[in-house]
Amino acid sequence: MVKKLSRILGFTAALSLIAATALADPIKVGLILDRGGKDDKSFNTAAFKGATEAKQKLGIQLKEIEASDDSVFEPAMKSFIKKKFDLIIAIGVNQAESVKKVARDHPEAHIAVVDAPVDAPNVKALMFQEHEGSYLVGAIAAMKSKTGIIGFIGGMDIPLIRRFQVAYEQGAKSVNPKITVLTNYTGVTSEAWNNPTKGKELAITQYGRGADVIFAAAGNTNNGVFDAAEKAGKFAIGCDSNQNWIKPGLMLTSMVKRVDLAVYQAIEEASLGHFTPGIKYHGLKDQGIDWALDEHNAKLFSKEDLSKIDALKKRIISGNVRVRDYYTNR
Repeated sequence: MVKKLSRILGFTAALSLIAATALADPIKVGLILDRGGKDDKSFNTAAFKGATEAKQKLGIQLKEIEASDDSVFEPAMKSFIKKKFDLIIAIGVNQAESVKKVARDHPEAHIAVVDAPVDAPNVKALMFQEHEGSYLVGAIAAMKSKTGIIGFIGGMDIPLIRRFQVAYEQGAKSVNPKITVLTNYTGVTSEAWNNPTKGKELAITQYGRGADVIFAAAGNTNNGVFDAAEKAGKFAIGCDSNQNWIKPGLMLTSMVKRVDLAVYQAIEEASLGHFTPGIKYHGLKDQGIDWALDEHNAKLFSKEDLSKIDALKKRIISGNVRVRDYYTNR
């Protein structure tokens, strides 16, 4: 009989405070990654990190699938259900329709989905307040821009990424009302998440038009934007994972979504028999969203900069700064 922990730990403490637990009968977890795969250094990498840490610390059985295209999602979920997996985790908004259908047809299945607000009695939706972090890095971009021109490059043109864009613009204009924000998307299909060549082309154009900071929210496509930043000798801002290490000194910061913690916690709860359906949001308040400051970019910020950023972050958390949410205010 597995000795259960007395309580489920809070979101921000989940990885650091949980001791490894050897499960007598480990649960089976199926992880379905979105386009870009586990090596995208971004969204999928973070999800895979959380799942592999759960494997190491909780002793679960883990099977991951890297989707080559959207047609893989539904068959993969059904395969996991047929093989009696205890939890299926679907990564990315592109899996929303598949999750809805499979959850409806298989009410016995337990499914967690990241970035898709699926409301079903057997689905746990792990959501993030991306607009809060995007506003914050928009303000940071404007603080550091010398040209008064910054850029945004999104992946697939969908409401989720528009949510990043409009908040980024709002945050930048809160610092410099006259700032120009150049905007491009890499496509309208899921291939947009895995097109570094296109990302690099768009970024080179934006830098050529005077942008000296570009925020990239495009999955594996981000890596092309970062290559362009290196070529131009200008700043980029990463997204989802802390990407500061990719081009040290040129990564102004990263807008971090703790997908790794959300995935880990979902697995932990399931392993303890506490799978709870419903929609759960994480934001700046619980550090599910944040900006990245580390040894790779610390020298770019003065004490005064850090004080201003910290004060702004507190105002967002308190509600004194109202961040535009594309989902509710288009």
